[in-house]
Amino acid sequence: MRIRRATKIVATLGPASSDPQLLERMIAMGVNVVRLNFSHGRAEDHVQRAAMVREAAQRAGREVAIMADLQGPKIRVGRFANGRVMLQPGQGFVLDAERTEAGDEAGVGLDYKELPRDVKPGDVLLLNDGLIELTVDAVRGEQVCTTVRIGGELSNNKGINKQGGGLTAPALTAKDMEDIKTAMGFQADYVAVSFPKNATDMEMARQLCNVAAAPYRHKPGLIAKMERAEAVPLLEEILRVSDGIMVARGDLAVEVGNAAVPALQKKMIRMARDMDKVVITATQMMESMITNPVPTRAEVSDVANAVLDGTDAVMLSAETAAGKYPLETVQEMAKICAAAEAAEDPEQDGNPRAQTLGRIDQSIAMGALFTAHHLGAKAIVAMTESGSTALWMSRHRIHIPIYALTPKVATQRRMALYRNVRPLLMDTSCDRDTALEQAESHLKARGIVQQGDLYVITCGEPMGQPGGTNMLKICRAR
Repeated sequence: MRIRRATKIVATLGPASSDPQLLERMIAMGVNVVRLNFSHGRAEDHVQRAAMVREAAQRAGREVAIMADLQGPKIRVGRFANGRVMLQPGQGFVLDAERTEAGDEAGVGLDYKELPRDVKPGDVLLLNDGLIELTVDAVRGEQVCTTVRIGGELSNNKGINKQGGGLTAPALTAKDMEDIKTAMGFQADYVAVSFPKNATDMEMARQLCNVAAAPYRHKPGLIAKMERAEAVPLLEEILRVSDGIMVARGDLAVEVGNAAVPALQKKMIRMARDMDKVVITATQMMESMITNPVPTRAEVSDVANAVLDGTDAVMLSAETAAGKYPLETVQEMAKICAAAEAAEDPEQDGNPRAQTLGRIDQSIAMGALFTAHHLGAKAIVAMTESGSTALWMSRHRIHIPIYALTPKVATQRRMALYRNVRPLLMDTSCDRDTALEQAESHLKARGIVQQGDLYVITCGEPMGQPGGTNMLKICRAR
């Protein structure tokens, strides 16, 4: 049985979860968003997988969102003659942008040709997710001469980060631009942009998405992956032009240091919620479940803390893409989220914080939360075209479920990522009284309310106009 919870689960599709029946069970067990990782596979693979997701969701009787996660710039070393080398502390190692032959113990070529211009003597380079540390001694033409500070095994095409950030690689590559066209071809609900440095990177991504999606009359949500040190001070401007952020703790930790990440995670989640944006917490959340059937205590705490911080969603990467236990991982994560939510104190956010609201629809959304909280309503119902009303409501902690009724499938899928929002499809084009009656019938048919239950409903009059929410009604189910 699926556990009722507010926090959403993002699961990455991969070889371990590509069986249609397994995917259907994962969706039935609580996956809300399916992530397609464009770092792996060809365009046609992603098109087929997106179709498989839509079919599996239909069989499971639940709409899910599809998130296309762009690869971003490849800041990596080249290949080695033997596939890998062992680097020893104190040895010299040359990163050579001009080298074409395979690498060895003395040096290796670079996929990222701009590295010699991005570094200077004294800089620290981190390879293979920070497991190997090199100090730059000198830059000679296209060669970066380094000394190994922390050694280890270095294999083909491992990533390079610079401590403190500062690599100039553009966020959007030619491959990303082609991948955006592919993703818009199957109307991905969200596009996640890797390594944005500033708001301009996100604005450019939005323009590319909008142009590619125009023939389908579609507009995806844009998620900025916070994984560069230089993006952290610009968080507010990046949030302003995005629909949400992903706290991508892997690359971020390599650039800013592991110890800084927990506080940054809390800051990012808080700011995203304050600015009415969604936030996904990602990387190594249930890492041990790639090979083990149960999570570690530390992983349970990690997921629970992200939930208590107020994240909209928690994300699974290799756990569901390549792990041994994809279904069990989803079940465990759902249980942890539900238990953490049960421990939350809704009082701290049941009275929406003192805000100045300049819009009628926003005021109605806040009024619905306040009223439902104090009357102990069974449900909050938002009749919405664009999903904005449900998004605003979901920025506040409240233990009353929010049901968003929309006539648009694209809006229903997009709302699958919003915390504590259960999106349902319903035609709202008729007159107000008929729509309100239909809404109550919809809720009763699904067992959400029963006769005598109190619920709060918001809608706009005239019906069917985006941004037109101007009515709040308190109802008792007949």
